[in-house]
Amino acid sequence: MKRIYLDYNATTPVEPAVLEAMLPYFSGEFGNASSIHTFGQRARAAVETGREQVAALLNARPQEIVFTSGGTESDNHAIFGVFSAASHSLTAAEPAPHIITSLIEHEAVLNTCQALEKQGVAVTYLPVDRAGLIDPEAVRQAIRPETILITLMHANNELGTVQPLAEIGRVAAEADVYFHTDAVQSVGKTPVDVKALQLDLLSLSGHKFYAPKGVGALFIKGGTRLRQFLYGGHHQRGFRPGTENVPGIVGLGKAAELARVSLQSDAARIAALRDLLEQGLLARVPDALANAASAPRTPNTCNITFPGIEGEALIIALDLKGLACSTGAACSSGAVEPSHVLTAIGLSAPDARATIRFSLGRHTSEAEIAAALDIVPAAVAQLRQLSPTYRREVSA
Repeated sequence: MKRIYLDYNATTPVEPAVLEAMLPYFSGEFGNASSIHTFGQRARAAVETGREQVAALLNARPQEIVFTSGGTESDNHAIFGVFSAASHSLTAAEPAPHIITSLIEHEAVLNTCQALEKQGVAVTYLPVDRAGLIDPEAVRQAIRPETILITLMHANNELGTVQPLAEIGRVAAEADVYFHTDAVQSVGKTPVDVKALQLDLLSLSGHKFYAPKGVGALFIKGGTRLRQFLYGGHHQRGFRPGTENVPGIVGLGKAAELARVSLQSDAARIAALRDLLEQGLLARVPDALANAASAPRTPNTCNITFPGIEGEALIIALDLKGLACSTGAACSSGAVEPSHVLTAIGLSAPDARATIRFSLGRHTSEAEIAAALDIVPAAVAQLRQLSPTYRREVSA
């Protein structure tokens, strides 16, 4: 059975050219980038090349890039770092700091904000519309004198919705409030320019755009007041102590370089395949609904509700047929909870549980999409035959 992978938002395969660039740094070029001898100097040069490559992808300066273990660490560092720097200078008489975020953020942001709430920080969770978009005017209205940070994702991991960051960036700049974005799902898929978006902080993760797992980066605009998140040596200007992951950084840099070259052509080809899949499923599956289809989206993501089925059951059925995709539901204490993103855009709990995310990538082919258009409708129809809920809905 030839398997079809349509879960690129979860992770991507390491690109062959990325692996090739990394391999020497596992063996012959094994030096510690902090050592001053030749072995260390070669490793340091490789790290700095990677830094330049990542900076070029974001239109940043190399010295503004700090390498991390991935998006979660970068998000934590950005949010805790801004809070720590701001709270360090507060007097007891001043109000607690305030942070603005949204209801559809990744758990790396939401759980960090919730942890800060336990320390007395006030957090505003902005709603989104049916397409998952945040209103820049709502951001403006939420700003208080004590607001220290706006943290809003660039592209949503489930819907693909791309937020109007340029407009929100202007709002943040006018209010002189730090602006952070979790760009894990947008970097490498759609253009990201930290200057045009007026960003102070940006998080990214390598394994979302064909680099290995376990490496990411945090963009920190020059002059941003950010306290370090970890303590140890003086690596990376003190922002992120610890011996650098040289092979991972080399891979991340190479992936960034490849993305710069192929971003436009990849996006056009993948978007055409995404639309072919989405339109085909809507035509072949009765009552199917494409979520956020009217919003600006990353070119690779479609999110479809199939009323009358359980998403987890459909994922298993599709996997047995050789097709991998995902559902936004989360398993907590044995109970499947509906996605917080899907309920935030107004889906009922049953519809949220009946929703599947298909995410395409650089290696997705038209033949795979054609196969998916046979596999998915058949699996949905089979599950609906077993669903008393769907039969009742149809008969009503």
